[in-house]
Amino acid sequence: MAIESFNPYTGRVLRRFTAFSWAKTERILTQAATAARTWPRTSFAERARLMHRAADLLRARQDELARLMALEMGKPVADGRAEVQKCALTCDYYADHAEDFLRDEPIRTTAQRSFIAYEPLGVVLAVMPWNFPFWQVVRFAAPALMAGNVGLLKHASNVPQCALALEAIFHAAGFPPATFRTLLIGSGLVEKLIADDRVMAVTLTGSELAGSKVAAAAGANIKKTVLELGGSDPFVVLADADLALAAQTAAQARMINAGQSCIAAKRFIVHKSIIKPFISQLKTHLLALRTGDPLDEATQYGPLARPDLADELTQQVEDSVRAGAKVELFGGQSKPGTALFRPMIISRVKPGQRAYGEELFGPVAIVLEARDEEHAIHLANDSRFGLGASVWTRDPQRGEAVARRIEAGAVFVNSMVKSAPEMPFGGVKKSGYGRELSYLGIREFVNQKSIWVAREEKPAGSKKVE
Repeated sequence: MAIESFNPYTGRVLRRFTAFSWAKTERILTQAATAARTWPRTSFAERARLMHRAADLLRARQDELARLMALEMGKPVADGRAEVQKCALTCDYYADHAEDFLRDEPIRTTAQRSFIAYEPLGVVLAVMPWNFPFWQVVRFAAPALMAGNVGLLKHASNVPQCALALEAIFHAAGFPPATFRTLLIGSGLVEKLIADDRVMAVTLTGSELAGSKVAAAAGANIKKTVLELGGSDPFVVLADADLALAAQTAAQARMINAGQSCIAAKRFIVHKSIIKPFISQLKTHLLALRTGDPLDEATQYGPLARPDLADELTQQVEDSVRAGAKVELFGGQSKPGTALFRPMIISRVKPGQRAYGEELFGPVAIVLEARDEEHAIHLANDSRFGLGASVWTRDPQRGEAVARRIEAGAVFVNSMVKSAPEMPFGGVKKSGYGRELSYLGIREFVNQKSIWVAREEKPAGSKKVE
């Protein structure tokens, strides 16, 4: 089996890699399991030194890594540099805070001493997607390595060079090679790895289907999992919102990574009194965005990562229009089999249409009309997904009250949804479970061990000897 690095802008194959055999994969797993016995003995100070070094290397190589993302999955180089800088920031964050996050936690009991100890699990398998080739991996790897775990990365098959480049960063930083390895394997070996007793846990960022398969395999083998899956994030614009700011931010929020982001705003739920001007302003902002060669600094959005993704998105839109949806902004593909997909806006989206119930992973904005606040909340929650959401209103207290009623892992008031190392990241419903980032993220893959030291008891009837 060959793993191909494919440029979606030019349509050319950049490099081909021979997929690892099970024998080679198993050798790497053996090395990782050995490292999992020794790596936890290193001090937090030593791990932090290496993690800070990884952050330095990421910053030093940001142009090279941004170019790699542009070539392999079409991300504009300006966005790629920002992604690498965010990875460096997160490496520094966990280097600075991991020891505090995992410090023994005293618990008041009747014991002489009782506390929770946070200890690494061992080998953690990460199954990661192509849309943020470095960020998705680092937000797992930085806390996992700082906690004393070791990582095996099964990256998406269309970004093998990004996967290998990240492995090289950690190795150049001084991490023992076996503590972080990239596995160039197909999805067929994932279940076999999960079944191996040396793999202690699995984290996956990806589709709902991929998550269900990994969760089933992990459940059958009693393995801890964290799943960050799809999203159809609502962007709720109430009648009293700053319309100009909301519409401008809506365009940015929909076009994150050419719309290929789990937390990109996808469903724009707008009060009926302002829906027409909102659509008009959103259209203006989307049309102003520049596309082109991802290697060009002026490019603001590139192609989708693969032509088949654009074909599928086109089909979702066409099926929805046939079922009654209305196109407000025409864009999409110029012809089938091409990866470039220009922004679109569709309205009159109703239950039963694909656009209403499915995630549209690309630059299609779905506009839904809300009668009032209560109806807006209903529409926001009428989804099997629950990853992120945003609420727009001039009244922050109102925004917070609405945010508390929206079913999502994160809700932002008067701001687009984003991730940051300090805040937990993850979803509810079909968007997955578990959390990445913050202190919660580093505690996902540790044994939260209760330790109880009893008080010294004197034998009954004993007398003090003078």
